[in-house]
Amino acid sequence: MKYTVSIEIAQPRERVVQLLADPAHLPAWLRGLVLHEPLNGTHGQVGTTSRVVLRTGQQTMEGTETITRREPVDLQGFPGDGVVHFDREIVAEGMWNAARERLTEAGPGTTRWESENEYRFSGVLMRLAAPLLRGVFRTQSLRHMQDFKAFAEQGTDVRDERT
Repeated sequence: MKYTVSIEIAQPRERVVQLLADPAHLPAWLRGLVLHEPLNGTHGQVGTTSRVVLRTGQQTMEGTETITRREPVDLQGFPGDGVVHFDREIVAEGMWNAARERLTEAGPGTTRWESENEYRFSGVLMRLAAPLLRGVFRTQSLRHMQDFKAFAEQGTDVRDERT
């Protein structure tokens, strides 16, 4: 199952990249994040693996994330017309996911974030259900992006919505 979602953020690309690359900000915009801890390597660097735990409602998903691409490696002072790439793979019980994130300048002070996602499932039931759940996965990805947009533009923290 594959899909692509995108969003424009009213912040310069360099600022968006800094916010995305800083693990201290993850809980503020990644709804449902319980834990994101590097098992080896440095957060965000190619080859780093991390334990990731996400909770949605009553369901908890635990997996291992591996950073597969980060370009440019040095996120300071990159060219204005270039593309910033963040790619990762997540493996969890019965599931493999690859996310390819692209950040480009959409205009003065505006960043376009495009996220290409691919999922593969090993269980027969999930393989059969995947086409029906495509919209659910796409909606969740877009929700994370919208949460990040609100965080980057207005400082909105998803944890403040908890009751």
